[in-house]
Amino acid sequence: MEKEKILEQFSQGFDCSQVVFAHMSNKHQLTDEETAKKVSACFGGGMWCGNVCGAVAGAYMAIGMKYGHVTPGATKEKGETLGKIAQFNALFEEKYGTTSCRQLLGYKFPEDMEQILASGLLTTLCPQIVADAIETADQCMEK
Repeated sequence: MEKEKILEQFSQGFDCSQVVFAHMSNKHQLTDEETAKKVSACFGGGMWCGNVCGAVAGAYMAIGMKYGHVTPGATKEKGETLGKIAQFNALFEEKYGTTSCRQLLGYKFPEDMEQILASGLLTTLCPQIVADAIETADQCMEK
């Protein structure tokens, strides 16, 4: 996904988690866009407390929708899903060193929102992270 499209989604009020999960849902025919955006609405900004990056959470949701288990005792499916998440984490952390929103931004989120906005990170770093999360999730989901 191009950074311009990501910025357009941000300007419409959508968060990193929503952009990633909706894009992945559409591409891999996981669910409709409205449902994808609703499900992922509370995960931006590291679940609004700076924990796991929302773009990462959106990728996890897409991986779970494609590979997640739904029957009791489905250890094979669960193992496959966990393997995909581990692969995603390894690739993402190789590039960024962390999956933590706070660590990626270098600020406490949401406490330091003024500084985050002033630094321009939401229009420079975050779109790149979203693009990389999508690319990384694609790598994991196509293997």
